[in-house]
Amino acid sequence: MNQSSPEARRETVDGFEVVRLADPARGLEVRVVPALGNNSYQMTARGKSVFWSPYASLKEFSARPAHLGNPFLWPWANRIDGTSYWANGKKYHLNVDLGNVRPGPNNTPIHGLLTFTNRWKVVKAEASRDAAVTTSRIEFYRYPDWMAQFPFAHTVEMTYALRDGFLEIATRIENLSTEPMPVCLGYHPYFQITDAPRSSWKVRLAAKERMLLSPRLIPTGEREPVSLSEPFVLGERVLDDVYVSLARDPDGFARFQVSGENQKITVEYGPKYSTAVVYAPKGRDFICFEPMSGITNAFNSAQAGWYKDLQTVAPGGVWEEVFRVRPEGY
Repeated sequence: MNQSSPEARRETVDGFEVVRLADPARGLEVRVVPALGNNSYQMTARGKSVFWSPYASLKEFSARPAHLGNPFLWPWANRIDGTSYWANGKKYHLNVDLGNVRPGPNNTPIHGLLTFTNRWKVVKAEASRDAAVTTSRIEFYRYPDWMAQFPFAHTVEMTYALRDGFLEIATRIENLSTEPMPVCLGYHPYFQITDAPRSSWKVRLAAKERMLLSPRLIPTGEREPVSLSEPFVLGERVLDDVYVSLARDPDGFARFQVSGENQKITVEYGPKYSTAVVYAPKGRDFICFEPMSGITNAFNSAQAGWYKDLQTVAPGGVWEEVFRVRPEGY
């Protein structure tokens, strides 16, 4: 391959295996660390950071794991409204004594079980003329401490592909159990614009409705129209909202966007990502456009009867979807 062809290389950084994907022709690089949640902890466009991180090195990240880059949220995304949930008409209880449930504020277990796990195995890292690709796999059913919390035997494959000027993240869930498996899957990517201050970032929300939330940030079942202009200036605004009724382009993708002077990051949600959490806390120079297959507390909201869009995968079936990160103007 010539020097401008895509590259996929397995390297060692601070003692961790890292898969480096590169598209030299477009100046894009992505680094994935399988042993820290299979997180694409770094993405750059012509040397400028696209993903946000508070750390200067992988060593710092591993010493004090925190949300950065592109955390994976599974087997539930965002919060559950307590230490139990419903699936297929049955109530399941989380065992907090196992130590793998993040309690979250106000006793709302948050972001699932896999965020920082070291159980991912790389099954592919290769490049062609068109793309640099890596796939990692986790066999959830092999681990009793996970099965105690979510007793549906399954596997997960995550594929990062750098092609055509964007990063595509594909997720494949295979249900190996004998019952339908509920799917409330999400990612929590952290984005930053480096050519303008946060106060002047312009934001586009590809959604028609926003869920009303309780003081514990749990959807109540009520909705209201999105009233923000397109685009709006972020300013000092604080966002931690759940958006539904996504506005989709003819290709089926919903596109959320943040931009500065020249830099622009577009996050493209595939059709099965029906929900977007948007998070931009006060005083922090990042914004999160979080693709989710269901709303916060989807399992229990479906059991309550008012949430009709909980996705499931049949026994022996497969759930698959993609989202994309497209940086421009770098």
